[in-house]
This record gives sequence, C-alpha cells and structure tokens, in this order.
Amino acid sequence: MTVALYVIVVGCGRLGALVATRLSQEGHSVVIIDLTETKLAKLSADFSGYRIQNDATEVEVLQQAKAERADILIAATNNDNVNLMVAQIAKVIFHVPHVMARVFNPAREAIYQELGIQVICPTKLSAERFLQAIHTSTTDQA
Repeated sequence: MTVALYVIVVGCGRLGALVATRLSQEGHSVVIIDLTETKLAKLSADFSGYRIQNDATEVEVLQQAKAERADILIAATNNDNVNLMVAQIAKVIFHVPHVMARVFNPAREAIYQELGIQVICPTKLSAERFLQAIHTSTTDQA
C-alpha cells in the first residue's frame, strides 16, 4: 500500500481538476485552490478533498491550505508567472519538499529548475511526441 500524501493543487482547470481528482481517488489528502468558484464547482463528485476559492499567490491562502504540512505542491494554472510565483512561495517560505509546476514556455524551464522546482512543459512534451510519431511513421514506410 502506498503512503497517503498531503498534496496542494493550484489551478482547477482541466489539468488541475483531473490531477486533484485522481489523487483524491487514490486516497491522498488533497487541497485544490482556484480563483474561480465555477471551476471548483465542476470538480468530479469523486473528489473528496478540500476546495479553496482564492488567490494562491497570497501567502495567507497557502497558510489556509496548510502548505507547511504539504508533501507536494503542484502549480497547474494556465499562467507561467503565477505558477512560478506559487512554486517559489511553496519552496522558499513553506519548505514544501516536492514542488512541481506546469510551464508552457520552454525557455522558462531553466529558471524553475534552478529553484529546485520540477517542471512539466506541455509544449515540449507535445513537440517530442509529434517528432517521435513522425520518425516512427517514416521508419515504418522505409
């Protein structure tokens, strides 16, 4: 059996909602934070975690989410700057051991990594998959 983790997910768009719901279904304690009540309201009925409607770039909001207890924080908004700010606050102020952030701009990846933040870059992942598919299909035709 896996150890139950305390995870904070910032951003309740398609990605954040999916990750939060899956982690909740796996038995982890999950807090999800988003500015928009309508996004939080669209969370799956399978989500058993805690919802906070507020700005996660505010230290008080992360205090409310008990960031000092978090094992993992995932910054998954659709804004690179917000993700970087939240990730930095989690890492520097709350000493969250594992901080992850979605970053769309591959040029910003190095900044996050220098701060000890694990980066998931959908742009780069998609490009790699397209190139892989192209190489596979052209190899198959040869």
